[in-house]
Amino acid sequence: MKAGQGRQQAGMDGKERRAAVSLAGMFGLRMLGLFLVLPVFSIYAHQLEGVREHPALIGLALGAYGLTQALLQIPFGMLSDRYGRKPVILIGTILFIAGSWIAAASDSIYGVLIGRIVQGAGAVASVIIALSADLTREENRTKAMAMIGITIGLSFAVSLVLGPLLASWIGVDGIFWLIGGLGLISLIFLYTVVPTPKLLRHHRDAELSPAMVAGVMKDPELLRLDFGVFALHAALTALFVVLPLVLMDPRHPLLPLERQWELYLPVMLIAFALMVPFIIIAESRRKMKQVFVGAIATLAISVLIMALSHDSLAWIALALLVFFTGFNVLEASLPSLISKISPAGVKGTAIGVYTTAEFLGAFVGGAIGGLLYDPVQNNYATVFWAVLGLFVAWLLVAIGMRQPRYVATRVLHVGAVSELEARAIEARLLAIPGVVEAAVFPDEEVAYCKVDSKVVDESALAAVMRVAGDEGLATSP
Repeated sequence: MKAGQGRQQAGMDGKERRAAVSLAGMFGLRMLGLFLVLPVFSIYAHQLEGVREHPALIGLALGAYGLTQALLQIPFGMLSDRYGRKPVILIGTILFIAGSWIAAASDSIYGVLIGRIVQGAGAVASVIIALSADLTREENRTKAMAMIGITIGLSFAVSLVLGPLLASWIGVDGIFWLIGGLGLISLIFLYTVVPTPKLLRHHRDAELSPAMVAGVMKDPELLRLDFGVFALHAALTALFVVLPLVLMDPRHPLLPLERQWELYLPVMLIAFALMVPFIIIAESRRKMKQVFVGAIATLAISVLIMALSHDSLAWIALALLVFFTGFNVLEASLPSLISKISPAGVKGTAIGVYTTAEFLGAFVGGAIGGLLYDPVQNNYATVFWAVLGLFVAWLLVAIGMRQPRYVATRVLHVGAVSELEARAIEARLLAIPGVVEAAVFPDEEVAYCKVDSKVVDESALAAVMRVAGDEGLATSP
């Protein structure tokens, strides 16, 4: 084993594993709560008071959580740095529970809209990620983040299958009551299973740094990705304003609510299987841009099919399969591209801006779907054509992107160093073949390096660490 690699290859200890699993579970429960109503809300909303007069509120209520999530994500993260992670998560989860139960108890679209806004106000996703960073060592932090990411993806897939089943059993108001209960369970996790960190520290690889936001917002390549995730989630929310209605249109019903899981389950399973080879090609053969642009084109094709053939269950099934294959590829590729493109030490801020754009997209998509859909004319195709236009715009933006650098991030613990020593370590790191960028932050006692894994001299990295008095290094994709 090469010097310096022992710590890199070490697995999580018991405390880290418990923290990662429990926080991923908390994150998953929250996202499941937000996604469960997605495939059934439009049908339920037509039964609420006020919808006949203001049908656009259907889409606004569906995506309303995204607005408050986008506005409050960064403030909650900053508050957690000052007052602690668990108290802020407690406040956010109480808001989430309250919003869920306000929506459950409401008979009007106005009450549900308020409930969804309050739900989104519990915007503590960034705080949960920060707590995960507090509780894991640098070399294991990527594993913890990966567990959270996998849980989010599973929550979305499960929600599409469970949502219609639960709605047929307990109603959508029952789903909102259940969502609040999931919030309570997550609080139990927080105070009985999740360890309490001994030390709070700002982690630039996991948290947003306000001083870096301006730089991120000026980076054209990062802005392309921010627009991409905005468009992706705007399209997803807009589609689900009308898709449940398409399946249950009384003029030509395609699939009753209680059987819609039979559509979503095979589609999601096959789409996930189809995604895997594309991700492998993108990473191992360094075809990231080609796969990325191709996936956007795939989304456009899927929505074109929906616009032209939404009265056929077979065509809808094919369109959804194509859509979710592209969607899964992009959901996996976008964070990876953020990591590759963002400068050393800026990843947390880049992800923070990206996440804000994602939630804002959900809100705008709901608003677009609600404003365009006319329940009298049942003009589903109008929404599909609008989403197609959004994907075409994204495709034009993405075609101009540069081929990303195929670099990984090394997080090196350098210990307590002065500014002068930090600059000297940076210089030594940059002199190593394969090291593209290096930035040392004395306040965090770490160095962030961007390296080409196929070129970098690991023994030279280990030698710099020994000189700096460190004990090892960490890697993140």
